[in-house]
Amino acid sequence: MTMHRERADHIELNRRYWDEEAAGYHGPLARDAWARAEPCWGLWASPESQVSVFPGDVAGMEAIELGCGTAYVSSWLARAGARPLGVDISREQLATARAMQAEFGIGFPLVLGDAERVPCAADSFDLAISEYGASLWCDPYRWIPEAARLVRPGGLLVFVRRSPLFALCVPGEGQAATALLRPQFGLRRLEGGTSTEFTLGHGEMLALLRSCGFAVEELIEIQAPRPAHRDYGEVSADWAHQWPSEEIWKARLTG
Repeated sequence: MTMHRERADHIELNRRYWDEEAAGYHGPLARDAWARAEPCWGLWASPESQVSVFPGDVAGMEAIELGCGTAYVSSWLARAGARPLGVDISREQLATARAMQAEFGIGFPLVLGDAERVPCAADSFDLAISEYGASLWCDPYRWIPEAARLVRPGGLLVFVRRSPLFALCVPGEGQAATALLRPQFGLRRLEGGTSTEFTLGHGEMLALLRSCGFAVEELIEIQAPRPAHRDYGEVSADWAHQWPSEEIWKARLTG
């Protein structure tokens, strides 16, 4: 991946990417996620009992999943008694989500839309959540202010994303290295050829969240377990046991 400055063509690029990649998320992958008895998060399947991504009691909460993909996170919320709405830019991903809704008998609204400009009224949700959806594929300077618009005062924003350290160490192809490959200053947008990912350093992310009215309650840097269930093309379990490849942010919108 290569780093670039300001450009605004990532929306259509990522839409095409996920429409074309969606076939890989039909069938077993989506079904397995929908069928989990306990939510598990990120590459290393961190269990909800360990990381507590959801608030203590989501029953009755209005929730929005930004970049929902096949909407398995929304399905977990629905089972817990929340009223979720899923938003995604990919028609193919949402088609899989609807198929899973029919198979599992769990219904909630699904909206075709850009998480940087959501077609919902302000102050509509108690919880905004993203696991490698908007948190990775959308410009944080657009989707985080949008989350602040959507969430009611006192509401919570929770997102799972790549860690800045991973972004600094991942090469154009292959797994994350044990050396820094790019500068942190100016880090924002990483190009993969067919898609665009976004990562901000911790200081810049904190400043952005604060500017949008969020107070950070927790930042969890995930350590891969040993033994891990698998390696990935972009990062090995051994690397992620030594350094965080992903992290979970929890921030509350102040009044």
